Amino acid sequence: MSATHSGGPESGGHPTVDLDLAVSVDDPRWRDVTAAPDIDLRPAVESAIAAAGGPGGALEVSVVLADDAQVRRLNRDFRGIDKPTNVLSFELTVGAGAPRPGRPLLLGDVVMAFETVVEEARQQLKSPRDHTIHLVVHGVLHLLGYDHRTEAGARTMERLETRVLADLEIADPYTEGRLQA
Repeated sequence: MSATHSGGPESGGHPTVDLDLAVSVDDPRWRDVTAAPDIDLRPAVESAIAAAGGPGGALEVSVVLADDAQVRRLNRDFRGIDKPTNVLSFELTVGAGAPRPGRPLLLGDVVMAFETVVEEARQQLKSPRDHTIHLVVHGVLHLLGYDHRTEAGARTMERLETRVLADLEIADPYTEGRLQA
């Protein structure tokens, strides 16, 4: 499902990104958060890529809407942390070089944990949909090489996230404390 959006008002002001977005709903409870996840999440992915000055050309991103058990297994197997987390990003472009002719550059996968995301939203008095969109933006920034291991890196990510979310008409998630992502 590849689409290019112009940055004009007719597209809701979303940036131009040639994106092949694959959204997999592994846990049907996500349908309570967003009835149309591929439509709801596309602007978040596109805006994060554009705000970060992501690579040009055709890009591919996968978002997996999973549950805590699936994310816990991934977190344990790939990070050595045996507990669920809200979002995991698996960057696939490191060492990949240029995409094959006629194929998009595969940025990677963003995997979300339903129970953790919904509980965080409840605790932070945010809508689960807005929190999900924020974490998708956060995960895409990780795919593009951003991290929050240092205070400077965290500030850079927060500024980008806040700007993208403002463009998507979502409140600054950092005004009431800091998220653990």
